[in-house]
Amino acid sequence: MTEFIKSREAILLAALIALILLVETRFSGFAAPGNLARVFNDTSILIILALGQTLVILTRCIDLSQASNLALTGMVTAMLNAAMPGIPVIALISIAVLLGILMGAFNGILVWKLDIPPIVVTLGTLTIYRGIIFIVSGGEWVNSHEMSPAYKAFPRAEFLGLPVMAWICIATIAAFAILVTRTPLGRAFYAVGGNPGASVYTGIDVGRTRFMAFTIAGGLAGLCGYLWVARYAVAYTDVAGGFELDIVAACVIGGISIAGGLGTVTGAVLGALFLGTIKNALPVAGVSPFWQMAISGAAIIIAVAFNRRRAPGRVILKEATA
Repeated sequence: MTEFIKSREAILLAALIALILLVETRFSGFAAPGNLARVFNDTSILIILALGQTLVILTRCIDLSQASNLALTGMVTAMLNAAMPGIPVIALISIAVLLGILMGAFNGILVWKLDIPPIVVTLGTLTIYRGIIFIVSGGEWVNSHEMSPAYKAFPRAEFLGLPVMAWICIATIAAFAILVTRTPLGRAFYAVGGNPGASVYTGIDVGRTRFMAFTIAGGLAGLCGYLWVARYAVAYTDVAGGFELDIVAACVIGGISIAGGLGTVTGAVLGALFLGTIKNALPVAGVSPFWQMAISGAAIIIAVAFNRRRAPGRVILKEATA
């Protein structure tokens, strides 16, 4: 317990609570359980994407194509639903996840086999995926009236007082907590990010591990593609434009080190919730969307500076001493 109190996660949790209470003093009802549940639901997609990005960053990489992946998979599912309304929603979700996995795997292959820097790869595929959206859609939108009721209803359907989208987020958090703390692959993510050279000598394939991180992140982006488009009931070329900044900001605020090998699922979730709370509070306060973008950028810089002063975190492999 004492260790947790001193941790980055505890500090972030305290900051999140303080932020909620501060907003409550200006706008009564913000801290009400029902409103906080809505904030969590609104932040669910950001949390899911941040968890995928966490795996990538842990391995000393970055994926800037997640939002474009989301937009393309969302457009594909929307167009399929508009053309063939009888396709079951679960089938459309499966298609979205599969497409997302393929796009994530494409990123991973380029990083692994061609040894191209991840930021260069994902900047390139970011543009490619956006271009493909325009090609397949002809630049046209898929609007609410063209989507079937079942397609739009699934993320909004409630179970035990929470929308299905929020439950999907909770399930993803639980699955990731198990993945990174209880599986060899989870330990490999930390090992590769902490010390790629030593990882090779322990039998860990650095390239394959990074490939898996990109693939998982891509699959989650595909899932979020359906959730985003179905929830907002519209698909167009610029869906989630610039959302890459929010995803990276959530990870960095949550203590995921850009240098790799350091970070937790709890931190990523709290970072996303902190950013989501700010984004829910600022419109209520009448703050311009442009200032919201500036605040997100400033949060990244501050968080990176703070992370550089932290003590080393989870160490899987150490350099050999002479």
